[in-house]
Amino acid sequence: MTVQKTQSKKHYVSYLKQIDGLAKVANLITSGLYLDELLRLIVQVTAEIMNSKISSLMLLDPEKKELVVRATQSISEAYNKKPNIKLGEGIAGMAAAENKPLCILDVKEDPRYLNRDIAAQESLCSLASVPLAVKGRVIGVLNCYTSKKHQFTKNEIAILSALANQAAVAIENAELDLRARSAEEALATRKSIERAKDILAQEANILPSEAYRLIQRQSMDSRKSMREVADAIILAKDTRDRKTPH
Repeated sequence: MTVQKTQSKKHYVSYLKQIDGLAKVANLITSGLYLDELLRLIVQVTAEIMNSKISSLMLLDPEKKELVVRATQSISEAYNKKPNIKLGEGIAGMAAAENKPLCILDVKEDPRYLNRDIAAQESLCSLASVPLAVKGRVIGVLNCYTSKKHQFTKNEIAILSALANQAAVAIENAELDLRARSAEEALATRKSIERAKDILAQEANILPSEAYRLIQRQSMDSRKSMREVADAIILAKDTRDRKTPH
């Protein structure tokens, strides 16, 4: 096989891998996965497509205006425990603040990179940092590191940007689902406590406010949530009702 044919085959295999990776991330948009699991899958797919030494995903804490490492396929404890990065600081912070990809040929030699000691320790060299944005709003950054100097091509940045765009939508959906689930759980908890409070008030002939305080005290004494205490009261009442002949 000629060198040209070998290169063409490698390019074709790489292209198929990129398409497969993009399809995997696209499928995550409606996967219903929990956020942490979703983030892990995104960095794994990114690492596979880009053949990167480390891929990491940082999410923006909007209150502190800091980027926090939330997922990486790296086993490096030093990298995984990197301090948060302020928006606008460091390579990732600049990519997020400017909402555009930023590539560095060697992070160990670039003064803007904030963790050059970790980069040297983990043999990290080139970096592509791509913002995660939903409708123009940056929610984080996707990072891709190589172990040797690598000039990221326009095609590679386009692939990373496509991955980042799909990942951002998937993350946004997961967070919306989480908030919806939390709201449903909070509503169910309130209903359970209200019913338990009414049961106690009626059976003990006390005010509802006193019944609520009893549930609260039992929760603290037993180190169980008020929902657990309330559910136990309701279960006991339902059990008694079933045993009482009508």
